[in-house]
Amino acid sequence: MKSDCIQTTTCQERKKDPMEMFHSGQLVKVCAPMVRYSKLAFRTLVRKYSCDLCYTPMIVAADFVRSVKARDSEFTTNQGDCPLIVQFAANDARLLSDAARIVCPYANGIDINCGCPQRWAMAEGYGACLINKPELVQDMVKQVRNQVENPRFSVSIKIRIHDDLTRTVDLCRKAEATGVSWITVHGRTVEERHQPVHYEAIKIIKDNASIPVIANGDIRSLKEAENVRHITGTDGVMVARGLLANPAMFAGYEETPLKCVSDWVDIALELGTPYICFHQHLMYMMEKITSRQEKRVFNALSSTSAVLDYLRDHYGI
Repeated sequence: MKSDCIQTTTCQERKKDPMEMFHSGQLVKVCAPMVRYSKLAFRTLVRKYSCDLCYTPMIVAADFVRSVKARDSEFTTNQGDCPLIVQFAANDARLLSDAARIVCPYANGIDINCGCPQRWAMAEGYGACLINKPELVQDMVKQVRNQVENPRFSVSIKIRIHDDLTRTVDLCRKAEATGVSWITVHGRTVEERHQPVHYEAIKIIKDNASIPVIANGDIRSLKEAENVRHITGTDGVMVARGLLANPAMFAGYEETPLKCVSDWVDIALELGTPYICFHQHLMYMMEKITSRQEKRVFNALSSTSAVLDYLRDHYGI
């Protein structure tokens, strides 16, 4: 677990406590947990462009607790990486609370993944299968609350919805009663992938909750984010693919500005981002600003130096 040993109090002293953000009345703009992508370098980039709160990629709590190697590879942070939520996949309250205690000095809170629909995750008892196990979710929240001494350390959940929305509302009420700080709702069922997001379902959940709720699903511009907030009444919006395509989205840009591409190059090189990740992010970011022919050439580049030469020659970066 590589870090500059940032303490949670540092974030609080800088008035970056997520709960204060949610109660400010302003739309809280959140970078979603994305496997491989929402790592330190990308979080650093989106924070430069008006992202308020960032999540780590999902980390399997059991591996994180048992393996120093897993901790070092899965969780990297620094002093500017704040406020930060560490998302865990877990099905065991003790292991989750142990993981929460490990990251507590370096983050503002943890999130329990109750929404991942991938088969491997559900087969392990992680992710979206937890929306059918409210008692287990409650137990995990309680254990973390009991084990982490910092009262401002948040414990949140990210869920998908049931076909029968009364079950989702019941889950959220039980989680709230146990001490969940906020709930992020991806407005699709476990079976749904590319179908339209059920924003009206998120609104019903928000109307039945007394804690902050974040809306998630198919938000690709700041205007869409504000519209979703208007429809749902939520306190924040969480974005995944929209930010991959345009990390400056929350600052109001319709497509990735070249300054953002330049910033990514500087950040990625400074933090030692592996080439595949460095290149992949650029392919997403430049999707709308390159021709089909340019994409073919750029996507085939195979080294950092080749990418840097291309950006310099074609875009003056």
